[in-house]
Amino acid sequence: MNEMKSASTTTRRALLGGAAGFAAFGARAAAATAPALPASPVAINVIDVAGQLQLVQEAIQLYARNNPKLVSRFTFTAAPAPELAGKIMAQQNAHMVDIDLVLTGNDGLSAGMDKGLWIPIVTEYAAALPKLEEIMLPGAWNAQGLANNQGIVTTFCPGGPIMEYMPDAVKVVPKTAQDFLDWTRQHPKRFLYARPANSGPGRTMLQGMPYILKDKDPKDPKNGWDKTWEYLVEVGKNVEYYPTGTGQTMKELGEGSRDIVASHCGWDLNPRILGIVPKEAGIFALEGFHWVTDAHYWAIPKGVPDAKVAVLLDLIRYILSKPAQAMTYDKGYFYPGPAVKDVPLSMAPPAEQKLINEYSRPVYARLFAETPMEVQLPADRLVYAFQRWDEQVGAHVGK
Repeated sequence: MNEMKSASTTTRRALLGGAAGFAAFGARAAAATAPALPASPVAINVIDVAGQLQLVQEAIQLYARNNPKLVSRFTFTAAPAPELAGKIMAQQNAHMVDIDLVLTGNDGLSAGMDKGLWIPIVTEYAAALPKLEEIMLPGAWNAQGLANNQGIVTTFCPGGPIMEYMPDAVKVVPKTAQDFLDWTRQHPKRFLYARPANSGPGRTMLQGMPYILKDKDPKDPKNGWDKTWEYLVEVGKNVEYYPTGTGQTMKELGEGSRDIVASHCGWDLNPRILGIVPKEAGIFALEGFHWVTDAHYWAIPKGVPDAKVAVLLDLIRYILSKPAQAMTYDKGYFYPGPAVKDVPLSMAPPAEQKLINEYSRPVYARLFAETPMEVQLPADRLVYAFQRWDEQVGAHVGK
């Protein structure tokens, strides 16, 4: 998701445990003592594969200014989520890990969990962290359960799937899944969504369709998504191509080359605030939809030196504080943004409050309150869903 600002070793048993398993395991684990803070400041290398810097970079830089004895500098880079696991594996195999902190969505986190790349910081260093269940919003805590103790939820969004459209081009808004499929057939190449493995809206659309279609088991992409896979193939016959990131879909919606794109709350607000998509763009949700929540995580690769781990744990404590969380409202990029409780919009900087009040939609409050919220798939099932989409849907675009 980072293109927007410029135009977000595991066991199968543990992976399937969810939030309940996370809570039980966390309660049993012995809380290790955090490494000692460094005697001299360290340089921290951060990689962002989810566009999360837009929400947290200001807070990270403020931490650096306030802690010159701990941090000499932060270096920030960005990369596509599908490239993350291979990049870190290569560094670990060479015993030269130079990525200290990973800012990721569920996609990059899951790929790394599948390959055993992350330090299980929640259990290894529980005593050095806040009590997550006590401070996190319910939806963020549920999303935390997917991290298998290997990442920390830092921002939260109810997610999608919602569709964003231009009212002058879509005179009759589809209401049901069949309406929408019919619309794509009648308007070929006018709908677009990005590859789910590298797109929050693509990912929530992929996981949200089983609820809309009343598939056999929305949590089982292998044996429970017969209707979903068939539906996505049929829609794909009317899609011109699948971009590698969501930013391109918003650009094309704004330019008028597409009429409807997959979206979610943050991707609805932020491109309109930035002027990439016209302010008058509308949204709709298909009948029967459930929110598939979205979250950003911080993860620390195995092989990072203890001195840096100590600083990163201190930074995590800060980023989960209310003042730092209030900065995550940003320009609506991951609306609302905060993962912790009791951080109202009134705590955000005045300029951000003004923008969000202007561009948010009153319907969101009702949808947040009335629509069921589902966490994303556990890591192994999400990886399977991405692979199957690539092979069964993405590889046969327009066919």
